[in-house]
Amino acid sequence: MATLYRCSTPTNWLCPCGRVARALARANVPFEEVRVPQRRSRRDEVVALTGQARVPVLVLDGQSICDSRRILEAVEVAKANSSGGFG
Repeated sequence: MATLYRCSTPTNWLCPCGRVARALARANVPFEEVRVPQRRSRRDEVVALTGQARVPVLVLDGQSICDSRRILEAVEVAKANSSGGFG
């Protein structure tokens, strides 16, 4: 299962984190959401994964991917490579 580290914005329409969440849902990728604090200085878990404090971050197949564009590309590649879906 994938894990999406995202901001605490309560909707999927106002930020890149929401765009990633919508793409994962459309691709039928099972994922767990971890909401992180708005302040970057309080995102120790994200820093430990990626060395930086920005979100979104997707952990997919043990690989941490940051930047919403790179995450969307990875989801598309994984979707194209999987014959029976994710999970």
